[in-house]
Amino acid sequence: MWIVQRQGLIGGSAAFRVRVAGGVLLVAHLAFVAWFALRPLDVPWVVPANLHPLATIRADLALGWPEAARRIGEGLALLAPLGFLLPMVHGRLAASPLGSLIRTSAAGALISLGIELLQTGVPGQVVDIDSLLLNTVGVALAHLAVVPAARHWLRRRSDRGGRTAVRQEEPAQGRTPTIPRVGIAP
Repeated sequence: MWIVQRQGLIGGSAAFRVRVAGGVLLVAHLAFVAWFALRPLDVPWVVPANLHPLATIRADLALGWPEAARRIGEGLALLAPLGFLLPMVHGRLAASPLGSLIRTSAAGALISLGIELLQTGVPGQVVDIDSLLLNTVGVALAHLAVVPAARHWLRRRSDRGGRTAVRQEEPAQGRTPTIPRVGIAP
């Protein structure tokens, strides 16, 4: 097993298994989200689309504590597993924490936006900008809660000389040949 220090990638068969497991879990989670968010609903009426940020959240808070917590929690939890599944599939150990958070949150926002746009064609489903906001915040919170601690644990495990060895990466073209010095002509 190898860890490439320059790029910070986890290598070897164990890392490959982690990345494949992450990919399988990511596909399974996205299939569940597609089923949950894009299934047609039989409702007696449909509320208009909400394109005003925080309007639905304010309306949920007006319902009272338990109902508001349930509705807001559902919005936060729907895409939250992406916060750690996306970095798990990518497999970087030595990534910038801020860069990783931004990349993962942006990917979560784009997936949420795609779901919201697909909901326009599904009977009973309504576009809600607050769903996009809550889903993105959920992805970011899950990323912050899991990824830094997991990367720290994996780095400590590899530094202690666990089952992973550290290899210095060689340049892409190999070593530079040395040329013997030639004297100056008379």
